[in-house]
Amino acid sequence: MNIGSGLRALLLDLDGTLADTAPDMAGALNALLKEEDRETLPYADIRPWVSHGAWALVRLGFGTSLEESRRNDLRERFLAHYEIGLCRETRVFDGLDSLLSRLESAGIPWGIVTNKPGWLTDPLVAALGLASRAGTVVSGDTLQRAKPHPDPLLHAAGVLGRRPDTCIYVGDASRDIEAGRAAGMTTVAATWGYIPAGEDPGEWDADHLAEGPEDLFSLLLGAE
Repeated sequence: MNIGSGLRALLLDLDGTLADTAPDMAGALNALLKEEDRETLPYADIRPWVSHGAWALVRLGFGTSLEESRRNDLRERFLAHYEIGLCRETRVFDGLDSLLSRLESAGIPWGIVTNKPGWLTDPLVAALGLASRAGTVVSGDTLQRAKPHPDPLLHAAGVLGRRPDTCIYVGDASRDIEAGRAAGMTTVAATWGYIPAGEDPGEWDADHLAEGPEDLFSLLLGAE
């Protein structure tokens, strides 16, 4: 598929797909661990879990046998740390900015569909300089249902004025591919993202796998 064929819009997940948010998420978790007088975790151990959100990171740092009140407290404190350092080291993955610029020049709109809550998504997208460029930004709390339900993707397509079957959705988690397929979109698994060991993106039933942004560039702009 290329811009001369069926592509009419590109939608991307945020964490681990469009932006490398893992350094700041890892920093927030380790700050919380220090507060609790626990050993910090190596970045390499935290990175694969970032796309799974705050709950997954709290479980990684503190285990799975926490009482609900304790778990909720740790999550809120983790998010507070993360909000403070929201965009210290976060960057758009190399190669994606040029891809977005090419799409913009060709009149192809693009947008973001993430499960990150809006109160974190919106300032982060702004800090990355993408707020005025994205045709739509759908957060995890924009609608009643988040991914893997297709509603956020269908909503994004509607905002862009595109049929779902003319959109591509790119994500680095199985729920992204599940949501994209349910929405009737072409799906691309971003294998450069945050994928835990032992999880095989080839088993997600994505239409395409992309090992790096350059593969996505070729897929969208250089191949039938």
